[in-house]
Amino acid sequence: MANTFTQIHIQAVFTVQNKDCVIRDSWKEELFRYITGIIQNNGHKMLAINAMPDHIHLFFGMRPTQSLSDLMRDIKSDTSIWINEKKFIRAKFSWQEGYGGFSYSKSHVDNVIDYIKNQQEHHKKKTFIEEYFDFLNKFDIPYDERYVFKPINY
Repeated sequence: MANTFTQIHIQAVFTVQNKDCVIRDSWKEELFRYITGIIQNNGHKMLAINAMPDHIHLFFGMRPTQSLSDLMRDIKSDTSIWINEKKFIRAKFSWQEGYGGFSYSKSHVDNVIDYIKNQQEHHKKKTFIEEYFDFLNKFDIPYDERYVFKPINY
C-alpha cells in the first residue's frame, strides 16, 4: 500500500483445547518455525514466540493488510491441521476458541520480548489463567468469566 506507514505491535495468546493437547518440548521449536512462517507469509514480522504446555504467546509487528482475527484464525487452523498430520500427540489436537490480542507501543517492545522469552519463570509463580486475567485487567478489557479460556487440568 503506497503512502501507508504503521507501527503495530501485537501480543497474541491462546491455549490448547484439553489436557491431551499439550505442547511438548520435543516438537515445540518446530511449531514455532511453522507459526513464524505463517506470520511472515502474511507480511508480518515475528518478534518473539514461546509456549508452555497449555498455551502460546506470539509477539509480532503487524501490517494493516490483514485483520488480526483473520490472522489468528489462519494460525490456529493451520497449526491444528499440521500438528494432527504430524501425529505429535495421540489425541486430536485443537486450540480453545478465541484468543487474547494486546497492542503495545514501541517503547514496550523489549519488555514484551523479555516477558515472552521468560515464560517458564513466570509460570513458576502464576498459572496461565491467572496470567490471562492479569492481561485482561491490565488492558481494561471487559469480560464475562464464562467466555474466558478454561483451565487445563493435568
